[in-house]
Amino acid sequence: MIPTLGRTLILLALFAASGGAFVGFATGVRPTEIGWLWTRRLAYTFAALMGLANLAMEYALLTHDFSVSYVAHVGSRSVPIWVSMVSLWSSLEGSILFWGLVMGVYVAAATWQNRDKHSEYMPYAAAVWLLCGAFFSFLLAGPAQPFATVPSPPMDGPGPNALLQNHYLMVIHPPFLYSGYVGMTIPFGLACAALLVGRLGHDFIRPLRNFLLLPWIFLTVAIVLGGWWAYEVLGWGGYWAWDPVENASFLPWLTATAALHSALLVERKGILKGWTATLVIGTYLLTILGTFMTRSGVFNSVHSFTQSAIGPTILVFLAAALILSVVLLTLRIDSLAPEGTLETGPSRDAAFLVQNLLFVLFTFTVLLGTVFPLVVEAARGVQMSVGRPYFDKLSVPIGVALLFVMGVGPALPWGRATSQQLRSALLKPLLTGAAVAVLGFVLDVRNGWTMLALFLGGFAAHVTVSEFLLPVRQRMRSHGEGFLEAFGQAQRRGQRRSAAYVVHAGALLAIVAIGVSSTMGTSKEIQLRAGESTSLGAYTLTFVTAERVSEPHRESIRARMDVTKNGRPLGSLYPSMNQYENQREPIGTPAVRTSLTEDLYLSIHNIDPDSGTVGLLVLVNPMVGWIWIATAVMALGGLLALVPSWRGARASVTATVPVAAANPEGSH
Repeated sequence: MIPTLGRTLILLALFAASGGAFVGFATGVRPTEIGWLWTRRLAYTFAALMGLANLAMEYALLTHDFSVSYVAHVGSRSVPIWVSMVSLWSSLEGSILFWGLVMGVYVAAATWQNRDKHSEYMPYAAAVWLLCGAFFSFLLAGPAQPFATVPSPPMDGPGPNALLQNHYLMVIHPPFLYSGYVGMTIPFGLACAALLVGRLGHDFIRPLRNFLLLPWIFLTVAIVLGGWWAYEVLGWGGYWAWDPVENASFLPWLTATAALHSALLVERKGILKGWTATLVIGTYLLTILGTFMTRSGVFNSVHSFTQSAIGPTILVFLAAALILSVVLLTLRIDSLAPEGTLETGPSRDAAFLVQNLLFVLFTFTVLLGTVFPLVVEAARGVQMSVGRPYFDKLSVPIGVALLFVMGVGPALPWGRATSQQLRSALLKPLLTGAAVAVLGFVLDVRNGWTMLALFLGGFAAHVTVSEFLLPVRQRMRSHGEGFLEAFGQAQRRGQRRSAAYVVHAGALLAIVAIGVSSTMGTSKEIQLRAGESTSLGAYTLTFVTAERVSEPHRESIRARMDVTKNGRPLGSLYPSMNQYENQREPIGTPAVRTSLTEDLYLSIHNIDPDSGTVGLLVLVNPMVGWIWIATAVMALGGLLALVPSWRGARASVTATVPVAAANPEGSH
């Protein structure tokens, strides 16, 4: 029953998305009331059908219905309920099904949010969204087929990949990643609509920016959650390895960040319209490239799935989307004429442009290092790899340059700055940056790039805090208000501006923490017997015993390590090796003690309870915890920036679609 129901829901979703795309494009060309009404109805229908299909799969996973091929592939009666639930996105076919659910939610929300606004654009935008939805529905109905019937269902299944059962971050990392990836469909459709209409007005740049900012928040958090998962699960002691699929999520983040900054110039000065549309479209294409990377098997990565017909199908879609996007930009980008001029001297305008160019350069650098080995292998049949030295050598200078522009840009005025303005704006931040660099030197920082990052980080932090508090100081002087009252009023009146500086503060903190943690850590490999101790820095570790722990879905052997720091007891850590039933080799789980200054990280190489020995990798990683904190700050800033925009959208009086009088869903 479930296989038939699931396949039926997927086919109906394919028909709804295809029909909605056709009606949407027709309505964009020749606007009619009934056309826009049916486009919306089909968008909601597509979302509902995708939701029902995912519920059907979750029911099959939780009831262990092994007649469903996907359940037979990843289901198991022995795993905990939470593992069964998240198995929906633990393998290839289920992840595509979950992708369809996220897309349906986005399409329905964006359609509802703009149901009575932007009459010229929305039919085109909804048509593009539904066209993308039709492709993923086809993928589910054809190559993927998660609801295929198993003729002779097994009594039990193997369960999901053991690595994906090894940490609770599996529950939240993929949904955040998909919410970031799939969410880029919405600004992509809006940018295409602007090109088709031939105008990107002030009223339309706001929804474009907002629907770009929302998936950007998800993608930001997802990238760092992935780093956290690698740090807590894989046992090598790091959080970023320039893995091809790590890069796949980083690439659209870079272009989306650039697009958010250029959208501000569109909104403020009416310039860089075509450039903004190009960045948004490029961001979506990079998400499809990332989807191909993770689902084609062409990259040897911990993230990638096995080869199947899904990879080539996605590649065909990427090629078609790229060709159509290039044609659309070629034919229509000139219609997005600028309304103002870009200041070329020392100014905030120029800093925004330089920052955009650096983001694009960063994107090209990472993209080249990621796909070049694949191109060489396809062209010459020679396998090669581009390792971490390439990425570090090129990305570190670009990252430092971005840190510099992030500090200088907000310090400069809109329009050309005078010599006096430059001295006034830059002198104090330079002194702060120098003080931070000196402090780093006192704390034994000797790496040149790290020292430069500390200097520029201090410089940018001074500017960020100063600009954040500028409206507060102005209100205190002009209105005679106290600090708290002035702060509250400034936030209410300029919440979006303040939110941008919160995001910048988080980004600065993350960059500095990454620089320090990647260059200032210490490590040691040891082999201990029960009762023996070892030291690293201020820490002393004593191996007490090896313990066996039995759970329904795995058997674990863990080492009890008593820890002291400068002679003060800190308790015990329990790194472990976990053996899963269908996994030949055991999987280690590191033990991490996190503080605001540093992490103590223990990862097992080998352990033998019978002889009472353990082999460990011990690391002291400074400031890693601040990376996770910085990401939360960035996400908070992004959410704060969305709040006034959504409020303004509800309160504003905008042009309505010609069919508003016949709109059965009501109005804003």
